[in-house]
Amino acid sequence: MLNLSVVLEDSARRYPNKDAFIFMDTRLTYAQVNGAANQVANGLRAAGIQPGDKVALSCLNLPYFPIIYFGILKAGGVIVPLSVLLKRDEIEYHLKDSDAKAYFCFVGTPELPMAQEGHAGFSKVDACEHFFVVTAKPTDPSPIEGTSTMGMLMNGQSPAGVTEPTSAEDTAVIIYTSGTTGRPKGAELTHSSLLQNAILSTGVITTRTEDTQLIVLPLFHIFAMTCLMNAGLYKGVTSVLLPRFDAEAVLGLMQKHEVTVFAGVPTMYWGLLNYENTKFDLEGISAKLRMAVSGGASLPVQVLEDFEAKFKVPILEGYGMSEGSPVVTFNHIDVGRKPGSVGTPVWGVEVKLVDDNDNEVPLGEKGELVYRGHNVMKGYYKRPDVNAEVLRGGWMHSGDVAIKDEDGFFYIVDRTKDMIIRGGLNVYPREVEEVIIQHEAVSLVAVIGVPDDEMGEEIMACVVLKEGASLEAQDLMLWTRDRIAAYKYPRHIEFLDALPMSATGKILKKELRKR
Repeated sequence: MLNLSVVLEDSARRYPNKDAFIFMDTRLTYAQVNGAANQVANGLRAAGIQPGDKVALSCLNLPYFPIIYFGILKAGGVIVPLSVLLKRDEIEYHLKDSDAKAYFCFVGTPELPMAQEGHAGFSKVDACEHFFVVTAKPTDPSPIEGTSTMGMLMNGQSPAGVTEPTSAEDTAVIIYTSGTTGRPKGAELTHSSLLQNAILSTGVITTRTEDTQLIVLPLFHIFAMTCLMNAGLYKGVTSVLLPRFDAEAVLGLMQKHEVTVFAGVPTMYWGLLNYENTKFDLEGISAKLRMAVSGGASLPVQVLEDFEAKFKVPILEGYGMSEGSPVVTFNHIDVGRKPGSVGTPVWGVEVKLVDDNDNEVPLGEKGELVYRGHNVMKGYYKRPDVNAEVLRGGWMHSGDVAIKDEDGFFYIVDRTKDMIIRGGLNVYPREVEEVIIQHEAVSLVAVIGVPDDEMGEEIMACVVLKEGASLEAQDLMLWTRDRIAAYKYPRHIEFLDALPMSATGKILKKELRKR
């Protein structure tokens, strides 16, 4: 028997009175979180949820998220975490595709009416029997007539509980990956793969029990879920929750709670780097902050170097994906790190680079990154044909293009699907972006391919300038041309006030392509 909820239960025994989560003025101890999760589990059982049933969850970074998450696990259920930005039609799709029997949805805000959208989607799915509104306070009534609340589900339920026995290889979470083509697919992750990834995350991040970590990455995303929430609970740390990234809010919480560990995606580091207000004690923040972690997308080397110089803290970059629970490679402290690389394979995981015929490519050459080990998903839920393709030969095919150097460090060059083919020559956007961002006036850049009658595809750079900076497209084009192969520099440059981003802070290149 193995149930992922052991990460909470064990720490609740060891550190019952220690703060597990802090949100604004609310502090919840390990014992309180575990007791509340037991009440959710007992409520789900009373509602008829059986072991193996799927239960969906839409919630911001609030203490309710881990309470519901572990409540579902304790009841033997399978969690289906959903992006808080989904609209009703998307919610309907996810509930149907995952065969969800119940759905917890946070009430939301006036700007983000989650419960309204969630209930509208739920109402179209006959097989999903239960809808629970997660209200701001447990005693608040539901804003939607005729629906139950999480508080009502928990009311009268015992904070003591027996966790359902589950097998290590049972599915614990179905996490939907957006992908660049087609509808989202649900990656089935087991209790074992998620637990092992959480444990190894504490090793590579060097998490300590006395740490205070800030979680601003969305908990519905595998990066925050495994590497911060589950890893932090396993180690007994205190986690400070922030529902959405704002540089001022992040620095304020870092200063107030003496945060020691921060994890973010590149756009968050860019935001912190470009925050100019002097109202915070940056020296004091830097003195407490001992570890920063980046993932989710490639971190431009310039941003990494500038951030480390400003905050005097190393940024360790890793590579992962939902299908890998998520961590695949990491810049390990004990192995050494290389800025710009995603490091070396984590414990128990094999990685290699292959060509279109799955033959390993020579050292230094570009190939698709494939991996196998304890972290690999069981497969996409109800997608046998796709599974046969992406898991062929026992290796998870990532769709990411990488190179490996002579020391065994991997460098992600691009997504295979993002690759631009200009006049028959392959151009990887990341390579062009790394050059352009070095220009003193450039703050952020995304490179995409646009249709072209002559070349098939032409290279376009979407550029955000630094505040107060001015630059002509022609001048940036010529500047880039002097620093990169002639077929790689952008023939089209567009200046934008901002780049479209996902809820997890990734630049949405498909939105740029639609324009």
